[in-house]
Amino acid sequence: MPKTTEFGQVRTRGVAHHIMANHELQALEIMAWTLLAFPDAPTDFRQQLVPIMLDEQRHTRMHLRRAQSHGVPFGSIPVNGHVWLRTQASESLLDYLACLPLTFEGGNLDHSLQFARLFDQAGDAKSRDVMKVIHADEIEHVAFGLRWFRVFKPDHLSDWEAYVAHLRWPLTPYASKGKVFQRTAREQAGMSLEFIESIRQAKAIPRRSRNTLEGKVPDP
Repeated sequence: MPKTTEFGQVRTRGVAHHIMANHELQALEIMAWTLLAFPDAPTDFRQQLVPIMLDEQRHTRMHLRRAQSHGVPFGSIPVNGHVWLRTQASESLLDYLACLPLTFEGGNLDHSLQFARLFDQAGDAKSRDVMKVIHADEIEHVAFGLRWFRVFKPDHLSDWEAYVAHLRWPLTPYASKGKVFQRTAREQAGMSLEFIESIRQAKAIPRRSRNTLEGKVPDP
C-alpha cells in the first residue's frame, strides 16, 4: 500500500483502490470457495452468505471505478494472493470464520475509516464516500461471522478462546485491527467488551521471532 503521505497524488490513490479491489475480489472468491468446500454447512448459513457475496461484488466494482478514474485500470499493476493463501489453511467453518469475517473483515472496520480520512484529506470526496459505504457493510459482515462463529464453537470456550484456537499461523489477532481502533463499530457488530479489549491489546509478533517460527533464518 502506498505511503499515507503520498495520498495527495492522484495515481497513488488509484493504486490504493486497485489494491483494495483485489482484496474485495479475493474475499468474494473465498466465500464462493467456502460454499463448495463445506457443502454440509447449514442452509441458513449458505443463504445468508449470498447477499454478503453480492456486497463484495459491489465493493470490487466501486474500487475498480475509482482506480480507473485515477488512471490505474485493474490489471495494470501486479496483485498478490495474501487473503487467498491465509484462508486456504481453513479446515472447518470455524477456521474460515476466524480468518475472513473476524480477522480480515474485522480489520477493515479500522482500515476503511483510515482510508476514508486519507481520501478526504486529499480532497477526494467520492473515494471517501466509497470507504464509508464499505465500512457500514463491514459491520454487518463481521456481525454475520460472529453470529455463526458462536453457533459452531464449543460451548465451553469463550468467543476469544475459540477465535485464537481457530486462527491458522501466521495469522494472529493483531491482523484484525488497524492503526485507529474503532471500538463502536465492533460493538455494533455484536462483539463482547472482553473480545474487543482482547483485540485492542493484541501485539504484533516481532519480525525476528516471526521468521524463526516460520523456519526462516532471522535477519542479522
